Amino acid sequence: MSNIASASALAEQYTTEVTARIEALAAGARSGAFDAAVDLLVTAIENGGVIQAFGTGHSEAFAMEIAGRAGGLIPTNKIALRDVVLRGSLGVDSLGGSELERNGGVVGELLDISPIGAEDVFIIASNSGVNGSVVGLALLAQERGHKVIAVTSLQHTNQVEPKHPSGKRLSEVADVVIDNTAPFGDVTLELPGGVGVGAVSSITSAFIAQLLTMETARRLAEAGRTPPLYISANIPGGDEHNRSLEDLYRNKIRRDA
Repeated sequence: MSNIASASALAEQYTTEVTARIEALAAGARSGAFDAAVDLLVTAIENGGVIQAFGTGHSEAFAMEIAGRAGGLIPTNKIALRDVVLRGSLGVDSLGGSELERNGGVVGELLDISPIGAEDVFIIASNSGVNGSVVGLALLAQERGHKVIAVTSLQHTNQVEPKHPSGKRLSEVADVVIDNTAPFGDVTLELPGGVGVGAVSSITSAFIAQLLTMETARRLAEAGRTPPLYISANIPGGDEHNRSLEDLYRNKIRRDA
């Protein structure tokens, strides 16, 4: 963690921290570090499956980057904990605080109410990689025959205790693990008095999501297939284009507001 001598240096120091991590991830992508994950994503789509994305807390932003956005793949779903309130048996009070995020017992109902197909692959983001819901969902997905890709901070997860009854971390469960390069505690800068600021996991995870999406689309195109990609709904013909492709995955994907 970098120590900041003056307030005016914050933006410059933070840019340096973020840029170094983005460049490291890009170098990894060039050297094939993401190939195993892309193999799973491409195989799922070629077999008519869907990419199931899940994250809790701020890691839900990763799932949103994977599923349902312009430039993104259409055969994708975002699984969210709130689904057990919207479509399941839990009351709205269960959404308060972090209890649901740490509850590994909720994932059975969460998967039961989600449109999951036999050929689907799961990609789960969690900076800490130890909360009950993310580990529980990964374990149950594997039990049901799905491959699991994890996006997590290896530096952080290896320094904290698992909270799932299995005693496992997400990184110890997943078939493929991608390090989001965030430091322990996520913050990169230190203010006077030892206060940490400058979180990076949301930025690096979004970059990872885009690298995976782009390479998956490139592989599909290379194989002679038209990559099923969204275009912006805010350009002429966007809605029509997107709906026509979504129809190909009717009952396999869900798009909520």
